[in-house]
This record gives sequence, C-alpha cells and structure tokens, in this order.
Amino acid sequence: MKTLLALILWCILFVLCWPLALVMIVLFPIVWLLLLPFKIVGLSIDLVFKLIGAILLFPFKLVKSL
Repeated sequence: MKTLLALILWCILFVLCWPLALVMIVLFPIVWLLLLPFKIVGLSIDLVFKLIGAILLFPFKLVKSL
C-alpha cells in the first residue's frame, strides 16, 4: 500500500512539475544508497539493546514462571 501511495504521489508531481519528478527519480536511489549504512548500524544497535534487555530480564521471567 505504501508503494502504491508513493507511485500516485510521484505521478501527481510528474503532472505538476515534471523536471522535479525526474530529478527525484535519479536522486532517490543515490540517497537510499548513502543512507543504507546508517540503517544497518541502527538495526545493529537496536538488536544489541534488545539482547541486553532480554539478558537482564531473564531471571525475573524465571522467577515469575515459578
């Protein structure tokens, strides 16, 4: 659904201002590639925090199940 909405918005932009729409088509993959390492680092940090939280809460879960 998100992709369909993006396509519809791009088509509206293409009708209103086609040079800007073409620039967006060219720049979007470049920006996506530049931001990809930050997304990977963010995912890694999130997983590390979830692991630490699970390790710290494990004894409490054991006591609660008894």
